[in-house]
Amino acid sequence: MADQLRSKIIKDNPIGKGLDAFRALFISICEGANISGTLDALEQLGQEGKKDGTAWFCCASLTIILPAARLLRSNSGRALFSELSRLNTAITFDDFDLDRIKPLLKSAITGDPDDVWGQVYKAVTESTPPPRAIASSVQQTPWLYNTSGFANSSEYRKDVDRVLRDELGAIYVGLPRFHEAFFGRIAGLKIISEAVFKKCIEGSEPLFSNGWSGWPTDANQDDVLSWFTELNEKLATFAEGYKSTPTHRRRPLAQPNKPIQGSTAERKLDVGFVDNPKAGKDSRCHWSHILIPGELKSNPSADKASKAWLDLGRYAREVLAAQDTRRFVLGFTICGSLMRIWEFDRLGGIASEQFDINKDGLQFVSTVLGFLWMNEEELGFDPTIMTANDKRFIEIERDGSTERLIIDEVMQRARCIAGRATTCWKAHHEGHPQIPLVIKDSWQYPERDEEGELLREATGQGVVNVARYYYHETVQVRGTDDNIRRNVRGGLDITTATNYRPERSMPPPSMIASGASRRGRSSSRAAGKKRSSSQIGAPLPPNKRSCSASPTKASGDALSNRVHRRVILRDYGKPIYEASSRSALLAALEGCIEGHESLRKAAFLHRDISINNLMINEDDDNLSWPSFLIDLDLAVKEQRDGASGAKGKTGTRAFMAIGALLGEQHSFMHDLESFFWVLFWICIHYKGPDEGRAVPRFEKWNYVDTEELAGMKLGVVAKEAIFMKTITDNFTPYYEPLIPLLNRLRKIVFPKDKPWEQEDEKLYSRMREILRKDWKDLK
Repeated sequence: MADQLRSKIIKDNPIGKGLDAFRALFISICEGANISGTLDALEQLGQEGKKDGTAWFCCASLTIILPAARLLRSNSGRALFSELSRLNTAITFDDFDLDRIKPLLKSAITGDPDDVWGQVYKAVTESTPPPRAIASSVQQTPWLYNTSGFANSSEYRKDVDRVLRDELGAIYVGLPRFHEAFFGRIAGLKIISEAVFKKCIEGSEPLFSNGWSGWPTDANQDDVLSWFTELNEKLATFAEGYKSTPTHRRRPLAQPNKPIQGSTAERKLDVGFVDNPKAGKDSRCHWSHILIPGELKSNPSADKASKAWLDLGRYAREVLAAQDTRRFVLGFTICGSLMRIWEFDRLGGIASEQFDINKDGLQFVSTVLGFLWMNEEELGFDPTIMTANDKRFIEIERDGSTERLIIDEVMQRARCIAGRATTCWKAHHEGHPQIPLVIKDSWQYPERDEEGELLREATGQGVVNVARYYYHETVQVRGTDDNIRRNVRGGLDITTATNYRPERSMPPPSMIASGASRRGRSSSRAAGKKRSSSQIGAPLPPNKRSCSASPTKASGDALSNRVHRRVILRDYGKPIYEASSRSALLAALEGCIEGHESLRKAAFLHRDISINNLMINEDDDNLSWPSFLIDLDLAVKEQRDGASGAKGKTGTRAFMAIGALLGEQHSFMHDLESFFWVLFWICIHYKGPDEGRAVPRFEKWNYVDTEELAGMKLGVVAKEAIFMKTITDNFTPYYEPLIPLLNRLRKIVFPKDKPWEQEDEKLYSRMREILRKDWKDLK
């Protein structure tokens, strides 16, 4: 069957003239080498052709461009396009066996289409050792990829949904204690729900009798929305006499055909609960108004991952992105008359048991009243971020005293559901607005080294151009460390879910070997129990670094958790792409490279160079570094044993080095290549200071398979003429003066027009020298 499908795809997508460009290039290369353009030329070119870097690179590229390559599967079941991309990259390394691809080249030259595809399959299925050390974690864990990594994306639904599925992973439904975990703390809910439901079944025309009165039998969406809104108002009215405390003026909002404001792309919502009585009436509703999103489907069979579940997840992502203090989001789906209650947090999504609202009327009443009466903490808002006199603030215990930090504005909020979900606020000490601070919240795997510890150690060593440490803590909610499994989910056990399968559960990072080579094992400490610390000059406490558990200690309970951590920094700036001029951008980039080198001299490797992690400070009154690195979430100590706790490949995909995309052991050279991609990206995607745009050709860098992306990037830089055409065609007019600079950087970052093979510490100074000369010339 597979062979028949393969033959049909090849037949329906003929090669035609698809190889003409390759043949013309081959003849051109032969003429340049004074060799006749025949099959014998392959042997004469030999290693020289490889050193040229063109003939052999094109042998894989020639088939990547053919339409059938995107439709066919390899013998291993992977996309053939991805296999070709990997082959495409492997060709550039010195230890690649050229004999492996000579039959493919010969077929391409002779033009026999049947033989071409046969040779393609032979070329990609023969085993070849990887070009350099590959991180062992890559074979054990998938590429961890979520929607927060999009850069200059239009966020079209087809693209977001594909990544969101990976981000959410296994969605567990049918948890038996779900209602108790999320509704159990609402005072009087059980007793009042029973009293309200009793009213619903009383009288000559009861609201509920063998089902709800007015329920549309065909479950048409518009009719269900009208019914749902009216019934909510009636239930709220019935309950008013029972609630001792004033109820929120919360109400359902049903506007399925009206886009909600605040999305990158247009998004609509079937139904949701809002606090603002004017939301959606006099103006368009914003995602910041939506407290509880809902999804309606007329067909009961839509209660599955590919339908209602993913749709609701999309809404939850928008709510979490628009509300900067939300720890989690509750929601609901109604498919036909079948209802589930949902919770989305930084581990993904879980749901209650399915119940029929026309059979279990009391459960429906309890759910609606619960949504109407929940306080902010029960809805998922962070209780440690408080409000007084219209000012938001947090309080910390530092150096034996309580400090109040006033939150000025949101700097960054990751647009995702599952993941670190980093949020940064600009803040200041109460009464001292002239001294800026940055509060950073994120949700970390307990096994990961705490960023606060890394920053404190780096600051203590005098690292330059890296955000300086002020304070860190594990956030406390109701007197315990805030984490997903115990605090947010109330101890719910996903192994009790109706669709739980043990093989779905990924072991936590402590049980996976990371690719980085390290020596000097750190002492271990209990995960998630780090207390706050703030004194820069003080010696670090014993057992200061979390150490990953041994793979041999993996138990049956290998379910992930995330801990809510908070770091406060003494340096404030704006992302590098907001630089006021081209010269300021280059100077800031030079400073950040210096910061990376300084960090490395202190034995830290950053591993996540991206446009949002390089900062610039152009405010003369701001005593922060003129430019600096932030975000050590994925950083590791270079010399130590044991796993870092970082799962799989690390970095923000659009800016990751080619080797890192392929899973190579992470080196400082990969980070230096990322600096190149950051500047490349800015020059294409920004018309000036903070005037961004989406570019379709490069938007796909946010979505494609990592190995395919590696091939795309290699295709951009592997030949000077191609690179110059790419940047000339795509740089914005504002950044066109930097075209020569980018090519000079390309030549040193990609020696011999291909990824580096030997580490070269002099690359730091060479990159800085090029940047320094150009920014001075521009200035």
